[in-house]
Amino acid sequence: MRVLLQRVSSASVAIAGEVVGKVGRGYCLLVGFTHADSLAEAEWMAEKVAGLRLFPDDEGRMNRDLRDVGGALLVISQFTLYGDVAKGRRPSFGDAARPEHATPLYEAFCSMLMARGFVVATGRFGAEMAVEIRNDGPVTLMLERSRT
Repeated sequence: MRVLLQRVSSASVAIAGEVVGKVGRGYCLLVGFTHADSLAEAEWMAEKVAGLRLFPDDEGRMNRDLRDVGGALLVISQFTLYGDVAKGRRPSFGDAARPEHATPLYEAFCSMLMARGFVVATGRFGAEMAVEIRNDGPVTLMLERSRT
């Protein structure tokens, strides 16, 4: 499981010109799954995201977490995080989980974040989405959890 996390002052996602998810201060998470991923990876990642201290305290140090600042999450499915460009010019997506495997993991991951008390906005799995991200900092991290 891979998550590209961006700390945002705001983020939104639109499908066919209609905004379907929007958050203010918080994180935008671009989330991808591979074939071997299970609920264990999703649970680990939800706990990691919930506990990261990426917001500045009064001294400007990253000492506050999402809960401390009343932040929300925009979670977007992103199979292209598993794109392999080692050969040729067109990415191969052979490592990305098929929708029948990834969809339930994506939904479970969102539910795990909500169960931790966070406001979670989403796009629509598999849809063509336009994502607007107002990166704050900028702070961007790649998080990964695999079974290997």
